[in-house]
Amino acid sequence: MILEKFHLTPRSESSIRLTSTASDNFRKLEVETDNPIVLFMEKTFSYDNPDKVLSGPEVEALERLLDKYQGQKGALLPVLIEAQNICGNWLPRNVLDMISKRLNIHLSYVYGVITFYTMLSIKPRGKYIIRVCESTTCHVMGAENLIDVLEEILGIKVGETTKDGLFTLERSSCLGVCEIAPAMQINEVVFGNLTRQKIGETLAMYREGKPIDYRKLSRSAGTISKEIDLHRERILLNNIDEVDPSSIDDYIKRGGYTALEKALKRMSPVDVLNEVKASGLRGRGGAGFPAGVKWSFTQPLQTEKKYVICNADEGEPGTIKDRYIMEGDPHRVIEGMIITGYAVGACRGYIYCRGEYYLSMLRLNTAINQARERGFLGENILGSGFSYDIELRSGAGAYVCGEETGLIESIEGFRGNPRFKPPFPGVQGLWRYPTVVNNVETLCNVPSIINRGGEWYKSLGTEDAPGVKLYQIVGHVKKPQVVEAPLGLTLRELIFKYGGGMKDDKPFKMCQTGGASFGFFTEEHLDTPMDYTSMQKQGGALGSGTMLVMNNETCVVDVVRTILYFFQHESCGFCTPCRRGTRVLYDTISAIARGDGKESDLEMMIDLANTMSATANCALAMSPIFFVKTTIERFRDEYLEHITKKACPLGACRIE
Repeated sequence: MILEKFHLTPRSESSIRLTSTASDNFRKLEVETDNPIVLFMEKTFSYDNPDKVLSGPEVEALERLLDKYQGQKGALLPVLIEAQNICGNWLPRNVLDMISKRLNIHLSYVYGVITFYTMLSIKPRGKYIIRVCESTTCHVMGAENLIDVLEEILGIKVGETTKDGLFTLERSSCLGVCEIAPAMQINEVVFGNLTRQKIGETLAMYREGKPIDYRKLSRSAGTISKEIDLHRERILLNNIDEVDPSSIDDYIKRGGYTALEKALKRMSPVDVLNEVKASGLRGRGGAGFPAGVKWSFTQPLQTEKKYVICNADEGEPGTIKDRYIMEGDPHRVIEGMIITGYAVGACRGYIYCRGEYYLSMLRLNTAINQARERGFLGENILGSGFSYDIELRSGAGAYVCGEETGLIESIEGFRGNPRFKPPFPGVQGLWRYPTVVNNVETLCNVPSIINRGGEWYKSLGTEDAPGVKLYQIVGHVKKPQVVEAPLGLTLRELIFKYGGGMKDDKPFKMCQTGGASFGFFTEEHLDTPMDYTSMQKQGGALGSGTMLVMNNETCVVDVVRTILYFFQHESCGFCTPCRRGTRVLYDTISAIARGDGKESDLEMMIDLANTMSATANCALAMSPIFFVKTTIERFRDEYLEHITKKACPLGACRIE
């Protein structure tokens, strides 16, 4: 039982009368005084969280875990994640009591953190957790039908566990494997391009006690194209499939850590910073803020500590690029982080990796340990006097933790509610110290920039957007894949050259640009250069570089409803514009999909999305305006058909 007290008026000591009312989940105490009435409200929350009889090995493992993290800052989330693994995919009440007491964190707060992250559970679950991806990409590729198939084969509904305790079926936001959509994940292993037959065969394999060991996989999913055109040069993907990602020697043989050695022995921190500034490198996570400028906010500050955070929480639906680097070339991530730390004077780095990326975390941890053994991490690196180390932290299922301050809150052991800004992380970030936050792709450009120079890098791409970019072409194309190319590639080239054209040769209808947060392009926009300014002028965005392509059998209302479901589900609830706005938008688009909408709903949605964009605390609620506005403007007739004919013209909208 967890109690919360709300004091609605100033307290008074001269109380003369007390009345009390109670219900199952709510108790109210009124105290009448000489001053205005004081209202104490105790709201009680009752969780269905049973105890578990722990085995001897489980108790020993939990004790070792708590000893390991005793006294560490931000220990709660990693302790909860590891304790859940020890206890069999859930967190029993008696274990949470143990964690609460050993970490000296109130039990109510422990529950508050658990209920924020979707991968944590206080209810018993099966040996194998089946997570079915419900991202936009998987949705348009048929994920809803897969839910029906799984429920039929398993004999359970979503959220339930089979009677033998073997499988628990769950829905999941994007799994980060959009090139093999529709997909599901069983514990650590992803299965894609699913059909009824493949699902049946996979479940039978697990029932026979033959699960796949994710540690033996070359990568989670997909392939890298070997085609190199005259205008392309591999930089970010150069080592993928060419090195053993678990071997530091392979990385060194191909020039690994030479940029770090150059930076530490021949360049000052300011020299490194200026080289990155000269390159014109912009953040590759979506916002496109110049990396060197961001570093310059932190570099001159004189403080006891500074930090670098690698944002590897690749949760934007459709975005899969960083996974390829982390799984295939993890030492590049480490080298980029060390150089960044040197440039800004940081003492420590953190990699915050999304919880579903088990293979990425395995490879990154291996790379960190190897780099430490070879003297690239730790005290006095390469005799330079610079000391720096890196720690990997796992997310646990919260898209909003991709926002840099939400990510920082999560590392500190809190719910991932984004902070008010300013102050920005560069001045006051992790534990209130100056912190540089860059995503994986951004940091992985740094070694090449240091080795070959900022001017060389700036010669690639366009004036507005120098350098190379990892584009992701997914959805209704023949060859969904990650493509490395200079910035400025057109959407038409990406779809019809690298993507192989439209799947089954069905006509192109639309493309959501940049990720789930941004606007939609139509046929007339296909020749737009994919850089920051050109895309923005046309109502789209380069964003993370993902392009979700859809054919003429795709219903725009159905797609927008799927995106809005994602946003209202992933809202942290911290600010009213997002908490209520995303829900109202979702309810409105659902009414339109059912045939219960009104034409005035369209203007209301645009107006509400605009208001959210202007008033919300973080970018999550600032995003819907882009895809709401562009789809209503560019597919208004299709919206109106749902409204006037009270049915989906393509028969795609499925409302339970």
